Amino acid sequence: MSKLYIVPTPIGNLDDITLRAVKVLREADFVLAEDTRTTSFLLKHLGIEQKLHSHHKFNEHATAASVTAAIGEGRTAALVSDAGTPGISDPGFLLVRACVEAGIEVETLPGATALIPALVQSGFPCDRFCFEGFLPQKKGRNKRLQELRDEQRSIIFYESPFRVVKCLEQLAETFGDDRRVAVSRELTKKFEQTVRGTLAEVAAYFREHEPKGEFVIVVEGCPKPEKEPRRNRYARDDESESGEE
Repeated sequence: MSKLYIVPTPIGNLDDITLRAVKVLREADFVLAEDTRTTSFLLKHLGIEQKLHSHHKFNEHATAASVTAAIGEGRTAALVSDAGTPGISDPGFLLVRACVEAGIEVETLPGATALIPALVQSGFPCDRFCFEGFLPQKKGRNKRLQELRDEQRSIIFYESPFRVVKCLEQLAETFGDDRRVAVSRELTKKFEQTVRGTLAEVAAYFREHEPKGEFVIVVEGCPKPEKEPRRNRYARDDESESGEE
């Protein structure tokens, strides 16, 4: 049966791909790739020969209709990004929406994504969290940070090595220097690292150590405001003071 498969790929360590993902990539009629060079390297590593078609943020509006039509004619497609799960800070949403609207089945395989490992090893609560992906680079950035200032859930951001220090400084300015953070880089790779501390401390660390690799920033949620003790409505006003008159 024709359908669109969403196939997560490793975020660094090539051994992290699932057996099912390998099977789908091998059996699909064609594979949609964010960067065909990156996907070609992965498929060669897996011993898979496939027809690759480009599907990235610069052409996804134009290609969604033709891909949907091809699947509608009985072909099976597999969508991959350069790393991780398509649609999570990567192309994928527009194509999935087009397939859903056309009545085409979409099946998403479980697999690699950077945000979950970073969250779990952050040491912050991970039963409820807020994923923000990449913040706006210019317009709307400060406004979004202000909106998140009082968010009580753990907050996850993606950031590039070129902007990570500036991002940490802006977070400290908005959330407070003493808000705790865990910054992970190069997840699943040889030089994987997680730096924990306050926003001020971690920003200072990366000012002294050149940021390299892809970054995931996990910020501790805003502490819940302390509740005022309930007053005994039956107590007299003068009973709040102790001692004899």
